[in-house]
Amino acid sequence: MNGAPQRLLVTGSSRLRFAPHVKFRHDETRGRWVVLAPERLLLPDDQAVEILKLVDGALSVDAVIDDLARRFEAPRELIAGDVVAMLQDLADKGVLAP
Repeated sequence: MNGAPQRLLVTGSSRLRFAPHVKFRHDETRGRWVVLAPERLLLPDDQAVEILKLVDGALSVDAVIDDLARRFEAPRELIAGDVVAMLQDLADKGVLAP
Protein backbone atom coordinates (compact mmCIF):
# COMPACT_ATOMS: atom_id res chain seq x y z
CA MET A 1 0.00 0.00 0.00
CA ASN A 2 1.13 3.51 -0.70
CA GLY A 3 -0.10 4.96 2.60
CA ALA A 4 -2.60 7.32 0.98
CA PRO A 5 -5.87 7.58 2.90
CA GLN A 6 -8.78 5.78 1.32
CA ARG A 7 -11.73 7.84 0.16
CA LEU A 8 -14.84 7.49 2.29
CA LEU A 9 -17.66 6.52 -0.08
CA VAL A 10 -21.06 7.72 1.12
CA THR A 11 -23.81 5.14 0.63
CA GLY A 12 -27.29 4.66 2.01
CA SER A 13 -25.95 2.53 4.85
CA SER A 14 -23.24 5.04 5.86
CA ARG A 15 -23.55 6.43 9.37
CA LEU A 16 -21.76 9.74 9.35
CA ARG A 17 -20.70 12.17 12.03
CA PHE A 18 -18.68 15.33 12.06
CA ALA A 19 -14.94 14.71 12.15
CA PRO A 20 -13.45 15.30 15.62
CA HIS A 21 -11.91 18.65 14.62
CA VAL A 22 -15.17 19.99 13.11
CA LYS A 23 -17.99 21.83 14.87
CA PHE A 24 -21.50 22.44 13.53
CA ARG A 25 -23.31 25.11 15.48
CA HIS A 26 -25.54 28.13 15.31
CA ASP A 27 -23.45 31.29 15.33
CA GLU A 28 -25.37 34.02 17.15
CA THR A 29 -23.11 36.76 15.76
CA ARG A 30 -23.84 35.78 12.17
CA GLY A 31 -27.39 34.68 12.92
CA ARG A 32 -26.90 31.45 10.99
CA TRP A 33 -25.56 27.91 11.17
CA VAL A 34 -21.86 27.41 10.48
CA VAL A 35 -19.43 24.53 10.09
CA LEU A 36 -16.11 25.33 11.75
CA ALA A 37 -13.01 23.40 10.83
CA PRO A 38 -9.33 24.27 11.22
CA GLU A 39 -8.64 27.28 8.99
CA ARG A 40 -12.05 26.87 7.34
CA LEU A 41 -15.54 28.27 7.81
CA LEU A 42 -18.45 26.85 5.82
CA LEU A 43 -21.80 28.65 5.61
CA PRO A 44 -24.37 25.99 4.68
CA ASP A 45 -27.61 27.06 3.01
CA ASP A 46 -30.99 26.24 4.57
CA GLN A 47 -31.27 22.88 2.80
CA ALA A 48 -27.79 21.83 3.90
CA VAL A 49 -28.56 22.85 7.49
CA GLU A 50 -31.61 20.53 7.55
CA ILE A 51 -29.42 17.67 6.37
CA LEU A 52 -26.55 18.44 8.73
CA LYS A 53 -28.86 18.59 11.74
CA LEU A 54 -29.51 14.89 11.14
CA VAL A 55 -25.84 13.90 10.89
CA ASP A 56 -25.29 12.38 14.32
CA GLY A 57 -23.37 9.15 13.77
CA ALA A 58 -26.46 7.09 14.60
CA LEU A 59 -28.75 7.64 11.63
CA SER A 60 -27.88 6.05 8.31
CA VAL A 61 -27.89 8.18 5.18
CA ASP A 62 -31.03 6.27 4.12
CA ALA A 63 -32.74 7.25 7.38
CA VAL A 64 -31.76 10.90 6.83
CA ILE A 65 -33.20 10.77 3.31
CA ASP A 66 -36.42 9.12 4.53
CA ASP A 67 -36.85 11.74 7.26
CA LEU A 68 -36.35 14.64 4.85
CA ALA A 69 -38.63 13.15 2.19
CA ARG A 70 -41.37 12.72 4.78
CA ARG A 71 -40.97 16.17 6.35
CA PHE A 72 -40.80 18.06 3.08
CA GLU A 73 -43.22 15.81 1.18
CA ALA A 74 -40.73 15.45 -1.65
CA PRO A 75 -39.86 12.47 -3.87
CA ARG A 76 -37.31 10.29 -2.11
CA GLU A 77 -35.27 9.84 -5.31
CA LEU A 78 -34.88 13.60 -5.73
CA ILE A 79 -33.83 14.09 -2.10
CA ALA A 80 -31.48 11.08 -2.19
CA GLY A 81 -29.39 12.46 -5.05
CA ASP A 82 -28.95 15.85 -3.40
CA VAL A 83 -28.23 14.43 0.07
CA VAL A 84 -25.66 11.87 -1.07
CA ALA A 85 -23.89 14.41 -3.31
CA MET A 86 -23.65 16.96 -0.50
CA LEU A 87 -22.51 14.45 2.11
CA GLN A 88 -19.93 12.98 -0.29
CA ASP A 89 -18.52 16.46 -0.95
CA LEU A 90 -18.19 17.11 2.80
CA ALA A 91 -16.65 13.67 3.38
CA ASP A 92 -14.11 14.38 0.61
CA LYS A 93 -13.21 17.64 2.39
CA GLY A 94 -12.66 15.80 5.68
CA VAL A 95 -15.64 17.44 7.38
CA LEU A 96 -17.51 14.14 7.87
CA ALA A 97 -16.25 10.80 9.14
CA PRO A 98 -17.73 7.31 9.56
